[in-house]
Amino acid sequence: MLGFLRQNARWIGGGFLLTFFSSFGQTFFIGLSGEELRAKFSLSDGEFGLTYMVATLASAMTLPWLGRTLDYMPGRKVAWFVIPSLSAACLLIAYAPNVAVMVVALYLLRLFGQGMMSHTALTETGRWFAAGRGRATSLVVPGHQFGEALLPISFALIATAAGWQMAWIVAIAALMIFALPAIHLLWRVERIAGENVEDDGPAERTARDWTRPEVLRDPLFYAVLACVLAPPFIGTTIFFHQDYLVELRGYTPLAFAAAFPIKAVTTVIFSLVCGQLIDRFGATRLLPWFLLPLAVASATAAYLTPDWGVYVFMFLVGISYGFTATLVGALWPELYGVKHLGAIRAVIVAAMVFSTALGPGLTGALIDLGVSLPVQLVWMSGWCIAACIILAFISPRLLARQ
Repeated sequence: MLGFLRQNARWIGGGFLLTFFSSFGQTFFIGLSGEELRAKFSLSDGEFGLTYMVATLASAMTLPWLGRTLDYMPGRKVAWFVIPSLSAACLLIAYAPNVAVMVVALYLLRLFGQGMMSHTALTETGRWFAAGRGRATSLVVPGHQFGEALLPISFALIATAAGWQMAWIVAIAALMIFALPAIHLLWRVERIAGENVEDDGPAERTARDWTRPEVLRDPLFYAVLACVLAPPFIGTTIFFHQDYLVELRGYTPLAFAAAFPIKAVTTVIFSLVCGQLIDRFGATRLLPWFLLPLAVASATAAYLTPDWGVYVFMFLVGISYGFTATLVGALWPELYGVKHLGAIRAVIVAAMVFSTALGPGLTGALIDLGVSLPVQLVWMSGWCIAACIILAFISPRLLARQ
């Protein structure tokens, strides 16, 4: 792994920076300013949640068109409009004069942060690497976990010293002064998959190049997509309703917060493990198994009520996140090739963004109707088990088609 990283440091480093700085458009970072934004515009929790859902859904609808730019220009050039656009969104959210501008800012943060930054990193990684795709993806994905670990603390320190708006200004400086030049320098040399057989090997697990219309006519695509949407839907739902769950179980807030480092460390470890497994067996062969940890995690959150149950749950979620992020990043080139990967992955990322918007709203409505979150978590666990069974049936068909 270390030799592989040394030989490919520039491409992996650029992807890592993109996933790390995508944090400025992720829910966990935007939520750090939630209280200030609600107070500034006199919004209730429900009203703020509704505006956030609208902005996220709008970004999901835009992404399939914007994301296909990666099929026509290299990632470093795409970064030259994505990063300044994300910076402009940071400025807007800090100084929005009214709710309408705030919604536009949220839309841009979600589109260029959560959407295009991550999409660019994983699309280029999937295109550049062949037999080493799993290892490369497993080294790029942890940028998300590093962002979750470092940026909330940084935000809190800056906000305490100079105000929450200054924290967004520092984010702009980090993007424009450091991230953009660094990514350009790292990615100015284009990598060719399979060019170095010693560290990458032949493109043995890359399918023929499907077009996006062909993929959208493929029934197996929708079967796989329905299964891979489970982690973002379930994960976002649980963490969005964490205050509800803490109150319901009688946990101390510190007990829940202290479990997040367990999730972060476990995610990174199992991301690397999954990368090795993908390079050995292929992502398609791992499909029937990757949702089992999430099925157990959902059941754990539903039934285990003591404080220690939180740590078991976070450990299992970390396993699931590690496997999911790496496997989903490496899967699509294996199924549909790399020529139109930008357009194809844009549809997939849009669907995942949509699921993160739908999850909190749908489950919140069910809670209001009297269906408790633990009951819903049992259903979600069943979804994961059903998905594993479906994937066990279709995985051989996908392998035969390759």
